[in-house]
Amino acid sequence: MLTVHHLNNSRSQRVLWLLEELGAPYEVKRYERTKDLQAPPELKKVHPLGKSPVVTDEGRTIAETGAIVEYILSRYGEGRLMPPEGSDDYWQARHFLHYAEGSAMPPLFLMLVLQMIPDRAPFFAKPILKTAMEKVDEMLVKPQMALHLDHWERSIEKTGWFAGAELSVADIMMSFPVEAAAQRFGYEYHPRLRDFLLRIHARPAYRQGLKRGGPYAYA
Repeated sequence: MLTVHHLNNSRSQRVLWLLEELGAPYEVKRYERTKDLQAPPELKKVHPLGKSPVVTDEGRTIAETGAIVEYILSRYGEGRLMPPEGSDDYWQARHFLHYAEGSAMPPLFLMLVLQMIPDRAPFFAKPILKTAMEKVDEMLVKPQMALHLDHWERSIEKTGWFAGAELSVADIMMSFPVEAAAQRFGYEYHPRLRDFLLRIHARPAYRQGLKRGGPYAYA
Protein backbone atom coordinates (compact mmCIF):
# COMPACT_ATOMS: atom_id res chain seq x y z
CA MET A 1 0.00 0.00 0.00
CA LEU A 2 1.15 3.54 -0.74
CA THR A 3 2.59 5.36 2.29
CA VAL A 4 2.74 9.14 2.51
CA HIS A 5 5.61 10.39 4.67
CA HIS A 6 3.84 13.49 5.87
CA LEU A 7 5.37 16.53 7.57
CA ASN A 8 3.11 18.88 9.49
CA ASN A 9 2.36 22.26 7.87
CA SER A 10 3.92 21.26 4.59
CA ARG A 11 3.30 20.67 0.92
CA SER A 12 2.50 17.05 1.62
CA GLN A 13 -1.02 18.00 2.72
CA ARG A 14 -1.84 18.29 -0.99
CA VAL A 15 -0.87 14.66 -1.50
CA LEU A 16 -3.32 13.53 1.18
CA TRP A 17 -6.07 15.63 -0.39
CA LEU A 18 -5.35 14.18 -3.83
CA LEU A 19 -5.54 10.62 -2.52
CA GLU A 20 -8.82 11.36 -0.75
CA GLU A 21 -10.33 12.85 -3.92
CA LEU A 22 -9.37 9.68 -5.78
CA GLY A 23 -10.51 7.35 -3.01
CA ALA A 24 -7.16 5.56 -3.23
CA PRO A 25 -5.95 3.46 -0.29
CA TYR A 26 -2.95 4.83 1.58
CA GLU A 27 -1.22 5.03 4.92
CA VAL A 28 0.21 8.10 6.63
CA LYS A 29 3.47 8.21 8.54
CA ARG A 30 3.63 11.52 10.36
CA TYR A 31 6.73 13.57 11.09
CA GLU A 32 6.96 16.77 13.16
CA ARG A 33 9.10 19.77 12.39
CA THR A 34 12.02 20.56 14.68
CA LYS A 35 12.22 23.76 16.74
CA ASP A 36 13.90 25.54 13.82
CA LEU A 37 11.03 24.43 11.54
CA GLN A 38 13.14 21.92 9.63
CA ALA A 39 12.14 18.35 8.78
CA PRO A 40 13.36 15.83 11.35
CA PRO A 41 16.44 13.70 10.56
CA GLU A 42 14.27 10.57 10.44
CA LEU A 43 13.10 11.54 6.96
CA LYS A 44 16.63 10.98 5.63
CA LYS A 45 16.08 7.28 6.26
CA VAL A 46 13.30 7.44 3.67
CA HIS A 47 15.01 9.70 1.08
CA PRO A 48 18.53 11.19 1.08
CA LEU A 49 17.24 14.77 0.92
CA GLY A 50 15.25 14.31 4.12
CA LYS A 51 12.32 16.36 2.80
CA SER A 52 8.57 15.92 2.64
CA PRO A 53 6.51 14.90 0.80
CA VAL A 54 7.88 11.49 0.01
CA VAL A 55 5.81 8.44 -0.86
CA THR A 56 6.76 4.80 -0.87
CA ASP A 57 4.77 2.31 -2.93
CA GLU A 58 5.60 -1.20 -4.14
CA GLY A 59 9.28 -0.77 -3.44
CA ARG A 60 9.47 2.68 -5.05
CA THR A 61 10.45 5.86 -3.22
CA ILE A 62 9.29 9.04 -4.92
CA ALA A 63 10.06 12.60 -3.81
CA GLU A 64 8.99 16.05 -5.05
CA THR A 65 5.32 16.98 -5.02
CA GLY A 66 4.91 17.26 -8.79
CA ALA A 67 6.48 13.85 -9.42
CA ILE A 68 4.41 12.31 -6.63
CA VAL A 69 1.20 13.77 -8.04
CA GLU A 70 2.02 12.48 -11.52
CA TYR A 71 2.79 9.04 -10.10
CA ILE A 72 -0.47 8.90 -8.14
CA LEU A 73 -2.52 9.99 -11.15
CA SER A 74 -0.80 7.40 -13.33
CA ARG A 75 -1.19 4.62 -10.77
CA TYR A 76 -4.58 5.41 -9.23
CA GLY A 77 -6.16 8.24 -11.22
CA GLU A 78 -7.98 6.29 -13.95
CA GLY A 79 -8.23 9.50 -15.95
CA ARG A 80 -9.68 11.55 -13.10
CA LEU A 81 -8.59 15.07 -12.08
CA MET A 82 -6.86 15.71 -15.40
CA PRO A 83 -8.67 17.37 -18.33
CA PRO A 84 -8.81 15.45 -21.64
CA GLU A 85 -5.33 14.99 -23.06
CA GLY A 86 -4.41 17.53 -25.72
CA SER A 87 -7.16 19.98 -24.81
CA ASP A 88 -6.45 23.58 -23.82
CA ASP A 89 -7.50 22.74 -20.26
CA TYR A 90 -5.06 19.81 -20.25
CA TRP A 91 -2.12 22.07 -21.07
CA GLN A 92 -3.33 24.63 -18.54
CA ALA A 93 -3.34 21.87 -15.92
CA ARG A 94 0.18 20.82 -16.95
CA HIS A 95 1.27 24.43 -16.62
CA PHE A 96 0.05 24.73 -13.05
CA LEU A 97 1.32 21.26 -12.14
CA HIS A 98 4.87 22.53 -12.71
CA TYR A 99 4.36 26.24 -12.08
CA ALA A 100 3.16 25.72 -8.49
CA GLU A 101 6.63 24.70 -7.34
CA GLY A 102 8.78 26.09 -10.14
CA SER A 103 7.59 29.71 -10.12
CA ALA A 104 4.97 30.30 -7.41
CA MET A 105 6.77 28.96 -4.35
CA PRO A 106 10.27 30.54 -4.65
CA PRO A 107 9.16 34.13 -3.86
CA LEU A 108 6.96 32.83 -1.04
CA PHE A 109 9.91 30.92 0.40
CA LEU A 110 12.14 33.98 0.03
CA MET A 111 9.54 36.01 1.88
CA LEU A 112 9.70 33.54 4.77
CA VAL A 113 13.51 33.60 4.82
CA LEU A 114 13.58 37.40 4.89
CA GLN A 115 11.31 37.35 7.92
CA MET A 116 13.43 34.76 9.73
CA ILE A 117 16.91 36.27 9.23
CA PRO A 118 16.53 39.22 11.68
CA ASP A 119 14.95 36.96 14.30
CA ARG A 120 17.97 34.66 14.28
CA ALA A 121 20.61 37.38 14.19
CA PRO A 122 22.57 38.64 17.22
CA PHE A 123 20.75 41.33 19.16
CA PHE A 124 22.97 44.21 17.98
CA ALA A 125 22.45 43.24 14.31
CA LYS A 126 18.68 42.84 14.38
CA PRO A 127 17.70 46.46 13.55
CA ILE A 128 20.12 46.68 10.62
CA LEU A 129 19.10 43.32 9.20
CA LYS A 130 15.42 44.03 9.71
CA THR A 131 15.72 47.25 7.68
CA ALA A 132 17.73 45.49 4.96
CA MET A 133 15.32 42.57 4.70
CA GLU A 134 12.34 44.92 4.52
CA LYS A 135 13.99 46.73 1.60
CA VAL A 136 14.54 43.46 -0.25
CA ASP A 137 10.94 42.54 0.45
CA GLU A 138 9.66 45.85 -0.92
CA MET A 139 11.94 45.89 -3.98
CA LEU A 140 11.86 42.22 -4.98
CA VAL A 141 9.38 39.98 -3.23
CA LYS A 142 6.26 42.14 -3.17
CA PRO A 143 6.42 43.10 -6.87
CA GLN A 144 6.97 39.46 -7.81
CA MET A 145 4.08 38.32 -5.63
CA ALA A 146 1.79 41.00 -7.08
CA LEU A 147 2.56 39.59 -10.53
CA HIS A 148 1.80 36.03 -9.42
CA LEU A 149 -1.37 36.91 -7.49
CA ASP A 150 -2.80 38.69 -10.50
CA HIS A 151 -1.97 35.65 -12.65
CA TRP A 152 -3.82 33.37 -10.22
CA GLU A 153 -6.84 35.66 -10.02
CA ARG A 154 -7.13 35.90 -13.81
CA SER A 155 -6.66 32.16 -14.25
CA ILE A 156 -9.75 31.29 -12.21
CA GLU A 157 -11.88 34.15 -13.53
CA LYS A 158 -14.03 32.09 -15.92
CA THR A 159 -14.79 28.93 -13.96
CA GLY A 160 -13.41 29.37 -10.45
CA TRP A 161 -10.87 26.60 -11.15
CA PHE A 162 -7.34 26.75 -12.49
CA ALA A 163 -7.84 24.42 -15.45
CA GLY A 164 -11.32 23.79 -16.79
CA ALA A 165 -14.82 23.78 -15.40
CA GLU A 166 -14.19 21.49 -12.42
CA LEU A 167 -11.59 20.55 -9.84
CA SER A 168 -8.38 19.21 -11.36
CA VAL A 169 -4.81 18.45 -10.41
CA ALA A 170 -4.04 22.11 -11.13
CA ASP A 171 -6.18 23.18 -8.17
CA ILE A 172 -4.62 20.63 -5.86
CA MET A 173 -1.10 21.72 -6.79
CA MET A 174 -1.96 25.40 -6.52
CA SER A 175 -3.69 25.03 -3.16
CA PHE A 176 -0.46 25.31 -1.16
CA PRO A 177 0.90 28.52 -2.73
CA VAL A 178 -2.58 30.08 -2.60
CA GLU A 179 -2.91 29.09 1.07
CA ALA A 180 0.60 30.26 1.93
CA ALA A 181 0.10 33.63 0.22
CA ALA A 182 -3.21 34.10 2.03
CA GLN A 183 -1.29 34.23 5.33
CA ARG A 184 0.56 37.32 4.10
CA PHE A 185 -1.83 39.10 1.73
CA GLY A 186 -5.35 38.15 2.81
CA TYR A 187 -6.85 38.46 -0.71
CA GLU A 188 -8.82 41.61 0.03
CA TYR A 189 -8.16 42.62 -3.58
CA HIS A 190 -8.36 39.11 -5.00
CA PRO A 191 -11.90 37.92 -4.20
CA ARG A 192 -11.78 34.96 -6.57
CA LEU A 193 -8.79 33.51 -4.72
CA ARG A 194 -10.58 34.01 -1.42
CA ASP A 195 -13.59 32.16 -2.80
CA PHE A 196 -11.34 29.42 -4.18
CA LEU A 197 -9.95 28.75 -0.70
CA LEU A 198 -13.41 28.67 0.86
CA ARG A 199 -14.58 26.13 -1.72
CA ILE A 200 -11.62 23.77 -1.49
CA HIS A 201 -11.59 23.89 2.31
CA ALA A 202 -15.26 22.87 2.33
CA ARG A 203 -14.68 19.77 0.19
CA PRO A 204 -15.19 16.50 2.12
CA ALA A 205 -12.01 15.01 0.64
CA TYR A 206 -9.98 18.03 1.72
CA ARG A 207 -11.35 17.83 5.25
CA GLN A 208 -10.70 14.10 5.43
CA GLY A 209 -7.11 14.73 4.32
CA LEU A 210 -6.76 17.14 7.24
CA LYS A 211 -7.99 14.47 9.63
CA ARG A 212 -5.43 12.01 8.31
CA GLY A 213 -2.59 14.53 8.28
CA GLY A 214 -3.17 16.35 11.55
CA PRO A 215 -2.86 20.07 12.35
CA TYR A 216 -2.32 22.29 9.33
CA ALA A 217 -1.97 26.03 9.93
CA TYR A 218 -2.75 27.10 6.36
CA ALA A 219 -6.34 25.85 6.39
